[in-house]
Amino acid sequence: MKRLIAAALAVFFTAAAHADDAVSITANKEAIEFKVGNDLVTRYHVAPGVAKPYFWPVNAPGNIPVTRAWPMEKGAPKETTDHVHQKSIWFCHGDIIPEGLEIPQKIKGVKGVDFWSENVGHGVIACTEVGVPSVKGNQGSVTTRNEWRTADGKKILDETRVIGIKALPSGARLLTLDIDLEAKDHPLTFGDTKEGSMGIRVNDEIMTKNGGHFTNAEGKVDEKEIWGQPSPWCDYVGAIGGKTAGIALFDDPDNKPGAVWHARGYGLMAANPFGRDGSFPSQKGKTDLFKLAKGEHLKLRYGILIHAGDTKEAKVADEYAAFKK
Repeated sequence: MKRLIAAALAVFFTAAAHADDAVSITANKEAIEFKVGNDLVTRYHVAPGVAKPYFWPVNAPGNIPVTRAWPMEKGAPKETTDHVHQKSIWFCHGDIIPEGLEIPQKIKGVKGVDFWSENVGHGVIACTEVGVPSVKGNQGSVTTRNEWRTADGKKILDETRVIGIKALPSGARLLTLDIDLEAKDHPLTFGDTKEGSMGIRVNDEIMTKNGGHFTNAEGKVDEKEIWGQPSPWCDYVGAIGGKTAGIALFDDPDNKPGAVWHARGYGLMAANPFGRDGSFPSQKGKTDLFKLAKGEHLKLRYGILIHAGDTKEAKVADEYAAFKK
């Protein structure tokens, strides 16, 4: 399908606001760039060669990189080189099963199409359209459209993804993703796998073995207490280049299904709405897989708070309360 990048190509949109918190959004064929004032917050990569769109770099106030640079860039402090598919920030799912469609190339252990890994036979989320950004003052947004395809190019899912950015009074930055999944061509089942869905791979400097920690809304801490448990949010923090910063992931309370956390001490933090009994102990007895009939939609909303300071200093709980209104 011919790639459609709307009138956003190389057009620069700047809000008429205070220079320090004015948001700007720039789009071209490779990426969408989001800035607050002169500071780059993130780039959203949509080039034809990517397995799925992803955000990188992702910078907290003070130009502190809060997500992992590898494999896009090599040589960062305390660099790890595992899980090549965990590129900074992304959204997908590890097993989507289209009814009535034969999948000739499957990944072991996956009943349908694997959009999580990048093993041979993985699915591709192709960005087919980037709309014209809308910016006003300290916030802005851009609408994108994706096709979720099998390894041999068959479309099984259509998606509209609206990406928002807001410069908060605290100095933190909030990214939002409003996701509309449509089963336009086939009835779909979202398989029971821990490999999903709204994922973040944090800077290696704040892995738990390097002194970082992650906390959820109930005050639980790190992998032993958080992995596989439901919670409205999770925040990963630590010292990066000697400065404390963090990144929190918010699950909107209207998301049905809600998030169970596939969060690890090695730096992964993912909100998974589709994992069931076979994936997470907290979901014992829940075997009802999420399904979309042909023509049905699933709408999900997530927030990503990029902040200086630790969880308490950044008032993450208060920021979540404002996000969910």
